[in-house]
Amino acid sequence: IGDLVVDAKSGVSGAGRGAPGGVDSVYSEVDTVYMLSQQSQVMGGILFLSLVTVESGGAFMARVVLGRQPATALQTSFFRAGHAHAGVLILAALVAQVFVDATDLSGVFEWVARSGIALAAILMPAGFFLSVIKPGTEQPNHLVLLLPIGATLLGVGAATLGIGLLAAA
Repeated sequence: IGDLVVDAKSGVSGAGRGAPGGVDSVYSEVDTVYMLSQQSQVMGGILFLSLVTVESGGAFMARVVLGRQPATALQTSFFRAGHAHAGVLILAALVAQVFVDATDLSGVFEWVARSGIALAAILMPAGFFLSVIKPGTEQPNHLVLLLPIGATLLGVGAATLGIGLLAAA
């Protein structure tokens, strides 16, 4: 089968080059090159650099799990959750940058869609880690409040982006 490309601007239609027997296909050829906005490039650069902190968090988690870093059961659970949330939310924030560029959002709505998930990627892991950072901790401290703040930003950012995408469709 030849090159099959989806035309994101006009929808999917037509036959792809080399389609067997000339049968209609949902694919069409396009000559469009997609460029990221400057905002997506900057936010993407920041988010990719922040993956280094997730990497160092992974080394820390390995020490905890292998018993080389003392930690209570609560700390081990919170450290795992913080590390997992950091990685997943950074990836979600990176994907969101591309999708924001595909909307007609502007002003505060664009900022919320572009930044909400990225801020959650900072605040939620910080809440998990910093609320149990003191050695021997059995109860999280007041910094655990970063979790619902981050979750709210995640929800508002994702909902804004989702609505923006549906409105642009």
